Formats: sequence, C-alpha cells, structure tokens
Amino acid sequence: MTARTSFLLGLGISILIMFSFFAGALADRVFVIRPLDALAPRITSSAENASNDISNLGTLLIPEQENSVADVAERASTSVVTVSVKTQQQLFEEVPGLFGFGFQVPSGEVQEVQQDIGTGFVVSEGLVVTNKHVVSGAASEYLVITADNTEHVVSQIYRDPEIDMAILKVANLTSAALPLGDSDSVRVGEGVIAIGTALGEFRHTVTTGVVSGLGRAITAGGGVGSATESLENVIQTDAAINPGNSGGPLLSSAGQVIGVNVAVSQYAENIGFAIPINVIKHSLEHFNNTGQFTRPFLGVGYSVVSEQAALANEVPQGAYVTQVQSGSTADRAGLRPGDIITSFAGTQLKDVELATLINDHTVGESVVIEYWREGVRQTVSVTLEAANE
Repeated sequence: MTARTSFLLGLGISILIMFSFFAGALADRVFVIRPLDALAPRITSSAENASNDISNLGTLLIPEQENSVADVAERASTSVVTVSVKTQQQLFEEVPGLFGFGFQVPSGEVQEVQQDIGTGFVVSEGLVVTNKHVVSGAASEYLVITADNTEHVVSQIYRDPEIDMAILKVANLTSAALPLGDSDSVRVGEGVIAIGTALGEFRHTVTTGVVSGLGRAITAGGGVGSATESLENVIQTDAAINPGNSGGPLLSSAGQVIGVNVAVSQYAENIGFAIPINVIKHSLEHFNNTGQFTRPFLGVGYSVVSEQAALANEVPQGAYVTQVQSGSTADRAGLRPGDIITSFAGTQLKDVELATLINDHTVGESVVIEYWREGVRQTVSVTLEAANE
C-alpha cells in the first residue's frame, strides 16, 4: 500500500469519526435520541438535578396555590351576601325659566330606589354579620342578596354599641355559616382572601393579599357614603377592600373567617383594615346569651399612660381619665378627669387596656377600681350598667 493510499484511508476514517460524533450530539439535542443510555446510563450532576426539581416544583405549586384560592372562594361564596337598601327618592321636573334656562322643581312624586351598600356573611341560620355603619339608617328597608341573586328582607337589626358590628335577622335564609377562625393566632405575612360587593356594584368580588400588620389604630373611611371613624386593634391587609366590601369576611387560606372587613385608608392605596374575628365572637357570645348586645359601661373617656410616660411624669401607669359622662357609673362613683385608673377588678392596667377589661365582665357585676388622684391611691366599688346604643 502506498503512502498516498494510507493517508487517504486515515483521513476518511477521521472524517467518519468526527461526523459520527456531531451526528450523535445533534440527535441528543434535537431529537432526544440516546441509544447509549440503555448500555451506560448517564450520570447527571447535582446542579442539573436541582434545576430539574425546581422547574417541576414551580409547575406544581402555582396551580395548587391558584386552586386553593379558587376553592376557598367557591366554598365561601354561598355564605357571603350583599347588603342592599331601599329608599324613596324625590322626583323632579323641568320648569322653563327666563332666557331659555330651565330649572328643576319637585314633582310631588317619589320612586323606590334600591342600592347595594355593603356585604355580610352568615354566622348561623337566619343571622348575618355586617358592619354597623352599613345599616345605620333606622328608617330604611334593608335586604340581603345571596350568590344566586335571591333577595331576603331583613326583619330585625341588632347594632353593637361598642364596635362597628351589626347582626341582621333574615327569615328563610338557609345558607351555611362560615367557619370562624382564631385571629389571635394570625401572623404577619399570612395569605388572606377578601370577598365582597366592591364599590357597591360588583357582587362577590374576590381579592387576595397578605396580613400586613396587627394591632393597628387608625382613622379610616368605611363603606359607601360612610363617614370616617376611629378604629383600634384592627388587622391591616393589602387585599383590596373597597367601599361596598365593608362587612364582608377576611378569610385565611384555610377558609376560616379571621376578620370582618371594615375600612380603607383615606391616604393610601392597597391598605385595608378588618376587625379581628375574636372581637366579633366575643360580641356574638353576648348576643347569643341575651338576644341583644348588652355590654357593660363605665362612662369614662381616657388615654393610656404608657410606662415611658409614667416614668417621665412620675405618675403610675394606667388609664388617664379625660372625661366622665354625667350620670354614669363612673360619675356616681366619684371619678373625675385627671384621675388615673391603675387597676380594674384586680387586674393592673399595664399590658391591657381598660376597655378590654370592661368587656370581659357582665352587666350588673360589681368590681373594684383602684385609681390615683393627686398622689393618693384610692379604691371604689362600682356596679357595671348596660351601655346604651
């Protein structure tokens, strides 16, 4: 064999080997043909495995999260109602005026107008919880509208005198009650779902967000046409809560009510607030036991004297009385502005507010109050009376 023949043969073999290599690589990448895997399974790196796991995890988690919200909303929707009001509206007619300018005058006729104004949810058969400011009109006719657009007339309204809550009694309302959770166990960052009649127009609107803060004290606006109000110890969330959502449930990812949507901030978007459900449950317990909201009442306005303020001013920590209602229990007991209530029924006012302690007791119960007046500590026994609405 000549040298030239040997050279050409070697060159051909080399080209064949290179072609086979590139053809195999191309088949692996484009056609995913891996004939050698059956003989020698490939060993992937831990980084590649982790990448594949994360990719697969993402495709699994996102649908599960979406399904969770959809499932909670679907289960809860049958127990969430729209609160509507019927009012009589004066009709006007156009009267010609001078120079072709007309003006409106009452025609003497009225027409009935119905408007969605808020939201509520069922807590037991025939009973719906909503905000007190949603049903503030005593002479109005209210209705609740279920998810299937069935209207039910509200036969009785019970308004809580202490918190922004009302119970609506509705005949023939058989929707299941929503499960009530534990707002004391709620943590900042937890996912939440709000359901309500957004803007008083879009019924059963579902929004999601997280718990942004706890124990907030704010001044905020409530539902459609409502005035501002002071709220304490409320849950802050970035779930969209619009006028009309007031009174609707704030749900946990497990579908339990952890708060009652009550207000939106006047000064920023994506900041809503809800009354903790444990406060509502406490009020419901009073109602279930008596058939009405009978809350104990002391009759003082106060501001909290913190530990820092107490040290700075050399006074005890407690509730600084700013006003005493004439004829109230506190007035008859001799309390007056400037007193500092330091203990109520044996509990020191250090880590708990006076209003919380009062609500833990019942109407007619006698309690001992310790207070500080001009450097002298004194005690007085009082009998708690019912608060007027």
